[in-house]
Amino acid sequence: MDQTFFTSLGMTPITLFLLFCLLSRASPNSAENVFTGFCPGQPGIPGTPGRNGHPGLAGRDGRNGRDGMPGAPGERGETGKPGLPGPKGEQGDDGMPGQAGEKGVKGDSVISYNSAFSAKRSKTHIFPLTEEPVQFDVVLHNDQHHYNPATGKFTCEIPGLYYFVVHSTVFRTSLQFDIMKNNVTVSSFFQYYANWPKPVSLSGGALIHLDPKDQVWVQVAVGEYNGIYSSTKTDSTFTGFLLYSDWKNAHLLV
Repeated sequence: MDQTFFTSLGMTPITLFLLFCLLSRASPNSAENVFTGFCPGQPGIPGTPGRNGHPGLAGRDGRNGRDGMPGAPGERGETGKPGLPGPKGEQGDDGMPGQAGEKGVKGDSVISYNSAFSAKRSKTHIFPLTEEPVQFDVVLHNDQHHYNPATGKFTCEIPGLYYFVVHSTVFRTSLQFDIMKNNVTVSSFFQYYANWPKPVSLSGGALIHLDPKDQVWVQVAVGEYNGIYSSTKTDSTFTGFLLYSDWKNAHLLV
């Protein structure tokens, strides 16, 4: 039976509750508490939805998960700047002495042959004569005495290749000089005088192969072109030296 039946009898909900309690005490067995003869009731009207509850407290932290798979290698970064030099390390111990190498084969005996000279003109305003050896009478170097300052000629004692060079100051007149070998012109040089207020220079050289007793000197070819000049401030020089000798065996001239 539904609630309307009891309400029609004048019973309130509290009265019904008290009546239910008395009946429960009067018959302790559950089988006796069953009411019979009542009609089944109809389903009640659904109640209104309750209000949403307040948010609960945050739960505890979960356990650490398993390590994930390694990621792909990243791109290569830029090269860093060089670091500062480290401190100097301690000096290491001396190494063991190495073994001596094998003695080399004895070479052939070599004798060095020398021949060189250099001389200059005296401080004079006298120009040289034509077609005669120019006298460079002030000796600068002549250890082997192969040059004669009195004649102005070099005489070969050691056969080989020589280099001769003339540095001349030109003043007041033109100059043409030749480097001579045994009365034959090897090379010739010319400087034209154009009324310059100060001296100028004329230089020339030649490689000459000489045999023993060959002679080399400097000669003015033309009379009016003899302006080889020297003074206290400028010089004219004649120099020659041996580059290499033709002698292959170790022997000396007597």
